[in-house]
Amino acid sequence: MKLPSWRDWLFSAKAFIAVMLALYIALLMDLPRPYWAMTTVYVVAHPLAGATSSKALYRALGTVLGAVGTVVLVPTFVNVPELLTVAVAAWVGGLLYLALLDRTLRSYVFMLAAYTLPIIALPAVTTPETIFDVALARSEEIVLGILCASIVSAIAFPESVGPALAGRVSGWLRETGAWAADILRGSSTGSAAPVQQKLAADVAILDALIIQLSYDPSARDLLRSARELRGRLLLLLPVLSAVSDRMSSLERERRLLAEGAGRSKLITVGREVADWIAAGPDGLPSAFEHLRGQIARAAQDQDGPGQWRDLLHANVCARLTELVNLWQDCLVLHAQIARGPAAGRWKPVLRHRPIIGRSRHHDHGLMAFAAGSAALATATASALWIASGWPGGANFVAMAAVACCFFGPQDRPAPFIWTMVVWCAVAQTIAGVLLFVVLPRVHDFEMLVLVFAPPFLLVGAFIPRPELALITLLLAANGAGSLSVQSHYNADFTLYANEGLAVVGGLMFAWVWMLVTKPFGAAYAARRLVHAGWADLAATAAGTRRQDHGMLVSRSLDRLGQLVPRLASGAITNGRATDGLRDLRIGYNVLDLQRDRRRVPDAAKERINGVLLGVAEHYRAQVDAEKAMAPPASLLERIDEALAAALAQRAGLAADDALQALVGLRCGLFPDAVAPLLPPPRVAEPPVLLAAE
Repeated sequence: MKLPSWRDWLFSAKAFIAVMLALYIALLMDLPRPYWAMTTVYVVAHPLAGATSSKALYRALGTVLGAVGTVVLVPTFVNVPELLTVAVAAWVGGLLYLALLDRTLRSYVFMLAAYTLPIIALPAVTTPETIFDVALARSEEIVLGILCASIVSAIAFPESVGPALAGRVSGWLRETGAWAADILRGSSTGSAAPVQQKLAADVAILDALIIQLSYDPSARDLLRSARELRGRLLLLLPVLSAVSDRMSSLERERRLLAEGAGRSKLITVGREVADWIAAGPDGLPSAFEHLRGQIARAAQDQDGPGQWRDLLHANVCARLTELVNLWQDCLVLHAQIARGPAAGRWKPVLRHRPIIGRSRHHDHGLMAFAAGSAALATATASALWIASGWPGGANFVAMAAVACCFFGPQDRPAPFIWTMVVWCAVAQTIAGVLLFVVLPRVHDFEMLVLVFAPPFLLVGAFIPRPELALITLLLAANGAGSLSVQSHYNADFTLYANEGLAVVGGLMFAWVWMLVTKPFGAAYAARRLVHAGWADLAATAAGTRRQDHGMLVSRSLDRLGQLVPRLASGAITNGRATDGLRDLRIGYNVLDLQRDRRRVPDAAKERINGVLLGVAEHYRAQVDAEKAMAPPASLLERIDEALAAALAQRAGLAADDALQALVGLRCGLFPDAVAPLLPPPRVAEPPVLLAAE
């Protein structure tokens, strides 16, 4: 295992200082449960200042919302335990659904409110007259921990989100540049799907950092640029996939690439673009204009009389132009983010149209299932508590709700909850040793700090490790809570054991519950994502869903980003089913056809309508069959007829754009089809001049 870096130790020291500060103030204020403030610090602490601020803000809001719900529900239903059980379960399920629906950092408000209510309300049901005081005290303790964590993070060597984001983007551009260079040089071997999937998943990681920019005062001005950069990073993937597809089609058309000026210029330009992109974030923006000019000159040189080859040639040049525009924008925006506050309010000159797509894919069925499962688990645990009369049953129900809220939406929640069981038990054991062996010998706050420093500093140094984040958070937060530090030592082993059993027992109940109610895993969720993409494409082609390119790219790649981690299960082995970028390219061309068909002559419009209808029918058939299928030959015939009609009546920019979209659609749906036989383009006849008599 790699030892913690100095940054890890710095974060641990800052967190420990905030914990001790929160504990000292809580003891000074004589709050009833000062250890809640300690726990809160570790829950909201993060190495990045922006992340700490966002978690602190939303945890405060979630706590207040949960406390308000407690004050409303407990006095209303306390005399009817069954109704109170239903109300608490409905609160947990409803707030969890809202949290899943949001999918931004704001979701933490609803998630926290969902399980805060049972944590505050259930232990106080026997004394409902004190519920307001209890809710107020819990809120004060949690807000105190939030304030201490935020203040220490902001003033003690704060680490901005900007450099972390710039570093992530640099790595993404290098990986993408290497893949793009292989495509353009023709040296790409094997399937590109794993590379595409990894890059799509990495964009999802960037999303979390971009969201935190608005909470980082030193990087807030970069938020607009970061969102523009995200949109271009997303669009790079289908554009590169399209370039790869068209280059493969051109390779099969050997006569175009066998000889002539068109071949040499296209290959030369491709290599120059490859060299530029291969440099990743170190590429020179000054090379952009030269490459644009080279692509324009290559587009004017076409070999041979074959119209399909000419269309492919033009399509490759169009995609290369879009690629260099996007890459230039990525370099400019990355440079601005890397400069950070020094960039000021400089507005970069961008070549591609604005792309801030924020449309997301939500699987409302699985979301409702997760929320309903958490609600039913809370109700069942409450019924067991009421039936048993167990004094520690309130914590049993609360921890079951916490586990179901945190991990219930996962494909396989049981392993995560089992981790909670094991490490909460470990934390309880360590806390017991400190509580009954060490703390009786501590008589002042200074000695308490010295006793707590070794274990908390050691655990805190590993919290920044993503692979250890859950384990270390459980050790730190649950350990701090289990110590139950008060202004005077009054540890009771019976109470300690009862609460420890309730915590572990509640988690064990949640673990068993998830094993029974959610036996399906990533396979089921992956299939639903693929089928949702097909349904989206069918609706887009049929014209029943109005959207623009930004919405389509954002939602499709968001869906792809959710799909990629699930492909490791091997649930879907059909390559056609998992090629999300292929479907995205098809959707992109469908949108272009929907836009351009209204501006072309009627004969071409009729053929294009037939193509869109065929695409819609194909994807609807896949949804109905719940499996990927090869497109029917009749659809290929429709596309070729539309190409012929558009060429025969070629007039204006709309017809040219429609031709490009049809070429893209044909390459995406039928990559191995032979070249179509197309008529020569219509040449406008010169006007007839009538001589005056």
